[in-house]
Amino acid sequence: MNKIIRNIVIVALFTVGGGWLGIWLNNITGNTMPPMQSLGALIWLTTPALSGILLRAIGGDGWKDSGFGLNLISGWKWYLIGILVYPLAALLTFGLGALLGIVSADGFAAQGFGAYLSVAGTMFVGSLMKNIFEEFAWRGYLTPRLEAAKIHPLMNHFIVSLLWMTWHLPYYYYYLDRALLESALTTSIPVFLITGYIVMFPTSILFGELRLLSKSVWPVFILHNIINALSMPLLMNGFIKVNGPLGFVFTPTNEGIITSIMFGVAGWMLYQYRMKKEASEKISV
Repeated sequence: MNKIIRNIVIVALFTVGGGWLGIWLNNITGNTMPPMQSLGALIWLTTPALSGILLRAIGGDGWKDSGFGLNLISGWKWYLIGILVYPLAALLTFGLGALLGIVSADGFAAQGFGAYLSVAGTMFVGSLMKNIFEEFAWRGYLTPRLEAAKIHPLMNHFIVSLLWMTWHLPYYYYYLDRALLESALTTSIPVFLITGYIVMFPTSILFGELRLLSKSVWPVFILHNIINALSMPLLMNGFIKVNGPLGFVFTPTNEGIITSIMFGVAGWMLYQYRMKKEASEKISV
């Protein structure tokens, strides 16, 4: 048990510090590349996953709960949930926001749905490399290792959510183009960051439970890519418009409060299902 906790702490330290280490290296080497194409960005992106893989290989964690397997035949329904859950949550959130006059879809009418699909497809492809490192850190290592340490599932997801959002801080501060970030926001950057910690917890419940039920990283990897691809163009490319101070609550993007609550409800339902399933398996044994 001490070894498991030790290794989780090591990965957590790499998660929190890797991005800032990358910024420091960029500064001392006089980097002239765009931040997201720099050595620092590579260090930020890869250190959580690579530290977990290294600890599995030589730190005693092993590969049993790595989630590398696809489990397609036995776990097809988890892939289906991964594909459908965000579009359904976004449509419900958009409908509610539209009824209240907070969200409008004038951009779809002006640009056409085909333009949206084109941008979403490009973003889906672009997010594949980033998200494979993310998911093999959070759901490939942290979630199952916290489970192995017998941390309560909800505390497990809470810890992952804190590390996941904290890992993003140097990305928002330095690596991501500021104009691009502001084009995707419905509020100020400080409010966005605070909201990020709030919405990351229910999102982590959904992602984590989908990972634990499927025993695979891949359904969550697909879900993550779908969220990025479908969500990011909505505001960045002007397909929707969000009005008023409650915009960050009703935006159908993944940082919206209502959308995240729906994620949390879906995750809670998966959690309840998993607990009942595990209880029935113990009785049958």
